[in-house]
Amino acid sequence: MNKTILITGGAGFIGSHVVRQFVINYPKYKIINLDKLTYAGNLENLKDIENHSNYKFIKADINIESQIFDIFKQYQIDGVIHLAAESHVDRSITNPTEFILTNIVGTVNLLNAAKESWKDNFQQKLFYHISTDEVYGSLEDEGYFTENTPYDPRSPYSASKASSDHLVRAYYNTYNLPVIISNCSNNYGPNQFPEKLIPLAINNIFSGKPIPVYGKGENIRDWLYVIDHARAIDLIYHKGKSGETYNIGGNNEWKNLDLIKKLCEIMDKKLGKPTGTSSGLIQFVKDRSGHDLRYAIDSTKLLNALGWKPSVTFEEGLQKTVDWYMDNFSWLKNVITGDYEKYYTRQYQSR
Repeated sequence: MNKTILITGGAGFIGSHVVRQFVINYPKYKIINLDKLTYAGNLENLKDIENHSNYKFIKADINIESQIFDIFKQYQIDGVIHLAAESHVDRSITNPTEFILTNIVGTVNLLNAAKESWKDNFQQKLFYHISTDEVYGSLEDEGYFTENTPYDPRSPYSASKASSDHLVRAYYNTYNLPVIISNCSNNYGPNQFPEKLIPLAINNIFSGKPIPVYGKGENIRDWLYVIDHARAIDLIYHKGKSGETYNIGGNNEWKNLDLIKKLCEIMDKKLGKPTGTSSGLIQFVKDRSGHDLRYAIDSTKLLNALGWKPSVTFEEGLQKTVDWYMDNFSWLKNVITGDYEKYYTRQYQSR
């Protein structure tokens, strides 16, 4: 069936993998990638599919309502996969207002455009909102987040995402807008901006720089390979039930310090260094304000309802991730130096 799907934040880390998943697997769909191209939006992530006939990139800002309404009108959007968001906790602590605007106001602009555009017929339409497990707050040593876990956000980032989740559900209940929400655990894999833990550590090992670890490194996260996440999003978009929430986890809980030590071990082997060389770069730093102790997701609903489960173990995914960064060091260098920002000008504005 022909569809036109708007993917917001499609030049970002997770978004670029979702765009690729849909462009390649659904040649009859028209995939529109909307991205503001902030620091984390990188069109080099999509060089391999940018010339596909069913793909189009639009540089736009979800905070500007008129731009969003124009896109819905011009392209007759059938579905939205909403990934555009400010997502780095540290940045939200420094500048919470930016997160409020993008994650809340931007989401409302998209909801209003969908509601207005689809008001005559909601059939075959869907607004799919991608969220995070951080909206649930923090776990102690036992238990897991389920779809029924009460919200308890602890940072401006997670509070802004919790707000957007509530608004999406409100539009479902108030206007009958067809919506789905999924909440995922920490993603890792190719193309991740190197402010996040794993690519930051990989880059610092490459460069022989200290690897910063918050507090004592006791914080625990559930890690989800980004390509598995894209597979889950594909499945939920096509087979999920409107009004439902699905949790997507990797079934891979690791303490931050243990993760970094494992990464150091892999990097020493890849770089031909004596075991323990990279772990000598670990440097403990002052803990983050309000740092949640543990996140862990129960994905049983997604497994039972739609048959999804991770395709790789964390160790396998980490090996694949390290290999990708080693094979694509020029990508990492371009991100660090800021040269990736020139790609849009070369590829689009020069035409």
